[in-house]
Amino acid sequence: MNNFAQLIKAVSFTHRQLQSKAAGAVNQALTIRNYLIGYYIVEFEQNGKGRAAYGKSLLDKMAAKLDIRGLTAPELSRCRQFYLVYPQILGTLSQESHLLPANIFGTLSQKSKKAAPAKSVTVTAAKIVSNLSFSHIAELIKIEDPLKRSFYEVEAIKGIWGVRELKRQINSLYFERSSLSSKPQKLATAIRKKVTPQEPSDIVKNIYAFEFLGLPAKDIVEESDLEAALLDNLQGFILEMGNGFCLEGRQRKILIGQKHYFVDLVFYHRILKCHVLLELKIGEFEHGDISQLNTYLNFFKGEVCESTDNPPVGILLVAEKDQALVEYATAGMDKHLFVKKYMLRLPQKGKLKKYVEKEIQRLK
Repeated sequence: MNNFAQLIKAVSFTHRQLQSKAAGAVNQALTIRNYLIGYYIVEFEQNGKGRAAYGKSLLDKMAAKLDIRGLTAPELSRCRQFYLVYPQILGTLSQESHLLPANIFGTLSQKSKKAAPAKSVTVTAAKIVSNLSFSHIAELIKIEDPLKRSFYEVEAIKGIWGVRELKRQINSLYFERSSLSSKPQKLATAIRKKVTPQEPSDIVKNIYAFEFLGLPAKDIVEESDLEAALLDNLQGFILEMGNGFCLEGRQRKILIGQKHYFVDLVFYHRILKCHVLLELKIGEFEHGDISQLNTYLNFFKGEVCESTDNPPVGILLVAEKDQALVEYATAGMDKHLFVKKYMLRLPQKGKLKKYVEKEIQRLK
């Protein structure tokens, strides 16, 4: 090989091919793991008196005992639903024994004969496992209509859709529009022209894959350079102020309903005995910013705080080019008992505002 252009082409081609193969292997292993988890849960529930009545308490106990990153009770429930929605996959796994962990094959081969066939199946189980990530599947199992679900399976595979694209098409009622269209194929062609197929790196750049591989969740959160730099310095600034702040985490992942969210900075205030959530927004203030922060606060009140904790407090920083806005979210707190007490221990709005404005100017 004496042509430089050929050298570059060969290296690029090799990289893309093997990157795609590696991403596909991670995707497939994660999908199979979650399917088997769902299978085990259902088998446990269906065998033995009273086990089916365990319900959520079973999943809570499992999550606590397993202590495996990402396998929370809601995620275990999603695995269970995956198995129930796609029973036909069990037969595929029993035939592909090389894909399974040791000493599982015998059990599956027996159970797969009893697995009920899926209704209105247009995509084979093998294609679902090999072409769709679990992030895709987590969206598809929300769809109750088998025909509608099959439609999106086909389109996602043929169009090499990323998860965001799948969600966007579902939300845009693509299935319903296609059903009403006199020329559905023309609509499909137009949509495929607008969609950018996902890259191999996108396949594993999702919360499920990162947790499965043991990688830091914050690595998948796309931050602008300005936002990342502000958060880096703001974290240190808050801690240096003292006042009882203890850092619990950055880009703290929470699951609300079927969607993951990330809280920029989470502190615990040992004097006030409460969580302090800090959200930084780059750009102009929008009313939805406060609503989102209040949603996070309500989640912490219901799912994270101990019975001895005081209500959590949220601090919203909106950083614009030449000015900053600071708002405290105190929804649900008894204003007479808590707000004054909290304001004595939390950073003053004026100090935070000046700090953010100064940092923005410095980072320009």
